[in-house]
Amino acid sequence: MDLFPIFLKIAGRPCVVIGAGNLAEAKIDSLLAAHAKVMVIAPEARPRVVEMAAAGEIEWLRRDYVEGDLLGQFLVVAATDNPVVNRAVFREATEKDILCNAVDDPPFCDFYFPSVVRRGDLQIAISTAGASPALAQRLRKEINGQLPLDVGDWLTDLGNLRREVTQTEPLNEERKWLLHQLAQREVCGYEACPSRLLAREHALKNPLPEKKS
Repeated sequence: MDLFPIFLKIAGRPCVVIGAGNLAEAKIDSLLAAHAKVMVIAPEARPRVVEMAAAGEIEWLRRDYVEGDLLGQFLVVAATDNPVVNRAVFREATEKDILCNAVDDPPFCDFYFPSVVRRGDLQIAISTAGASPALAQRLRKEINGQLPLDVGDWLTDLGNLRREVTQTEPLNEERKWLLHQLAQREVCGYEACPSRLLAREHALKNPLPEKKS
């Protein structure tokens, strides 16, 4: 199956999770981590989900799913322990052009939740298109063990330096070369950082064109 890999901005978007048990809890966490506006529909919920609702982190409708519950939603996760319900949710989502994931039921998914390695703004997502989540988890552990713990901090400093470069140099091959060089070097936040000095020296040779008065 050919999938389109994408990192999707869902901050503030209405997303609904049908179910509030073991399958649902991790999905709720993933949506909240991306700052989605999460509503949960389930007659019962795990204690932690109840706590999140009491704290105002999510909205919890304490009842069974009924057709029409997906109206106005951007994304839906069907995570009950009843495949019939999950597939009914998928049907409604399809009719309303809403992205849907029926947990552990690949044919009834528009997207999959990948295994993710995170270091600050760095995210490495691994998908097997639902063929073997266990393999995706194994690869995540292997990659996680190989990445330095401070790579997220390094990426933050690199991102800050990149913004400096894009503000002082025109979009051309010289700037592209520099950015690729910086991505291979140690970068820090200090003014005397060798990489920052390199960028400033390069900007003198590749300045922005003067604005016409």
